[in-house]
Amino acid sequence: MSRYLIAMNKLLLLDRLHNGRDQFELLLNRIGFTRQLTMKGVAGGLSIKDLLADVLSHEQFIADRMIEILHGETYAPSASFTALENFRAQYGYPDYESPLMEKEKLDHLLLEKYKNIALDEIVEQELAAYANILEAANQLTHHQYLDHDLYHRIAEHTYRPWRRTSTSIHRWLKRIASEQK
Repeated sequence: MSRYLIAMNKLLLLDRLHNGRDQFELLLNRIGFTRQLTMKGVAGGLSIKDLLADVLSHEQFIADRMIEILHGETYAPSASFTALENFRAQYGYPDYESPLMEKEKLDHLLLEKYKNIALDEIVEQELAAYANILEAANQLTHHQYLDHDLYHRIAEHTYRPWRRTSTSIHRWLKRIASEQK
C-alpha cells in the first residue's frame, strides 16, 4: 500500500472524528442551559448529562486502549464475569469490548457513578478524553491501526456514541416542541 493511501486512511478517520465532533458539540451548544442538560426524560428516564457520562466512558475506554497500544501493552477483552468486574474496578468504566457486555445498552452502574458529579466536571473529563484520542490517533502508525482494528474500534467509541446520543436528543427536542404547541 502506498504511503499516500496509508495517510489518506488516517486523514479520513480524523476528518470523520472532527466532523462528527463538530455536529455533536453544535447540538449540545444549541441546548445550552444547564437545567435542560440535567432534565430527565431525554431517553427514557435519562438526562443529557447521563448520556454524556456514557459518551465519556466510551471515549475514555478507547483513549486508554490507544495509549496502551502506543506503550506496547496488550488488551484482551474480559472473558469471565470476574475479569469484567476486575476491569471495572481498575478503570472505572465497563469493558465495552468484552463479549459478556450487552452492546448498545447503557451501563446503569456507570450512570450511578456519575450521578453526583457535576455536569461541568463530566464535560471537562469528556473533553480531555477526546483530546487524548486525537493525540494518540496522530501518534499511532498505520500498522498499529490495522493490527488493532483501530479504524473500526475508534468509530465504535467516538462518533457512533455521539450519533446515538444526538438521535436521542433530537427526538427529545421534537417531543418538547410538539408538547408546547
